Formats: sequence, C-alpha cells, structure tokens
Amino acid sequence: MQAATALNSVFAANRSAGRIALSVGAQDGVTRRREVYEHGPLRIRFPNAGDHDLEAVIVNTAGGIAGGDRHDIDIGVGNGAALGVTTAAAEKIYRALGPCAEIAIRLAVGAGGRLSWLPQETILFDRARLDRRIDIELDADATFLMAEAVVFGRTAMGEAVEQGAFNDRWRVRRDGRLILAETVRLDGPIERMLAEPAVANGGIAIATVLAVPGDEQMAERARTQSFCGEVGISAWNGLAVARFCAKDGAGLRRDLATVIAALGGTLPRLWLN
Repeated sequence: MQAATALNSVFAANRSAGRIALSVGAQDGVTRRREVYEHGPLRIRFPNAGDHDLEAVIVNTAGGIAGGDRHDIDIGVGNGAALGVTTAAAEKIYRALGPCAEIAIRLAVGAGGRLSWLPQETILFDRARLDRRIDIELDADATFLMAEAVVFGRTAMGEAVEQGAFNDRWRVRRDGRLILAETVRLDGPIERMLAEPAVANGGIAIATVLAVPGDEQMAERARTQSFCGEVGISAWNGLAVARFCAKDGAGLRRDLATVIAALGGTLPRLWLN
C-alpha cells in the first residue's frame, strides 16, 4: 500500500498544467494582440502577425496530454477583430493510469468579430481518459466557424482504442442565449461501442463543424459535395452544423476540408503540410 501511495505521489507531482489566454482587438482595420499569457507546456505563436487578419498557432511542448494533466485555453476576439486559431499538430491523449486528462476551452467573440477555431485532430490512445468542456460566447453580430475532430487510435499504426473514456460537453451562446448544447459520452469498451450501427458503424473518426451565422443555403451547398465517410448537415435558428463519421483519420480530414471550404472557411496552412 505504501509503495502504491508513493508511486501515485510521483505521478501527481509530474502532471502537466498548461494555460493560454489570448485576447485580440481591431486597430485601424488590423487585428492586433492585446493580451498573450502562456503557462506550462502551452505556447501560442503568430506566423502572420503583419496581416490584417491574425493567425494563431497553439503548440503543446509536452508532445501530448496524459491522465491527470489539465489544459485551459481562453480566446477573446474583440469588436471588429478577426482571428484564426489552429494547432501545430494533432493533440495526443495518452493512457491514463488514474484521473482523466482535462481540457477546458472558452471562446468569446464580440460585435462584428470573426473567429475560426480549426485545431487539428485530437487522437485518443487505448485506455485514454479525457474530459473536455467547450464554452462559446458570441455577440449577436459575431461570425464563428469551428471544427473539432476526434480519432480513436491510429489505424496506420495498427492501434485501436479498446477501452477508455471520452466525455465532451459543448455549450454555445449567442447574445446571451443558449443556441446549442450537446454532450458526447463514451465510457468503457469504446471499440465495441463504435462498432454498433447506431453509434459509428465501425468508424473510428468523428467530427463536428459549426458555423454561425448559418442557413439552409450554406447547408445545401455543403450537401452537394462528395465525401469519403458519412456526413450529415443541418441548419436551424441561424446556425449550420455538420457531423462526420469516417473509417479513418485521413478520410475524415478530407471530408472536413470539403465542408469547411463549402461553408466559406479557409483551411489553415498547417492542415496542408
């Protein structure tokens, strides 16, 4: 018992706590950084800082997230500013020996502001445990495009996620009113769950794209495209949502790129490398 307690203490002392806080504002038609805060393994870089629209790239110098780690990301886009955010690489969630890994993302966009939140995929390894919360606050006049993709195991490496936990909670508010609330929960035999026809029918890669404002015309434009996997696209109450399920991460990425372009978005250059 004492040995187990000592081992747990060692793991707890080596857990990662990362945080990014970024706020941007418009000045003379150019988006500029107002606040940049970095803590722990998280960094944020600006490859096109001289352009009118600002691009931000999030880097996790730890190379992944393990059980017990926590990452907090706060992004604020001021009135009339424009920001695109992506990640330097796919985020890897490794096996958890104890507590879940935690990610909390908070995004806010002011009047006339534009935010494209387009990180690369989150990859879960076998026995990974992830609890993620995404909270979004939009002004009535804000423009927002978001894509979040999750891949369960690296099929090219012969890996599968037999067991694990994935809890994903989204809340989106526009002008203070809740317009989207959803939670995905897979806990236990994930591989067997994904094999069920009503879940993923054997697919191991899922994603959601959200566009605000969005309408039926945008949704129909996306529906006319050709896809590798299954894609369902809907529009209601001023937003458009596309949901994806694919047999592998490569097919999912191709479908994501197709829908993002059809919805008027621009792929981050890092997606094309």
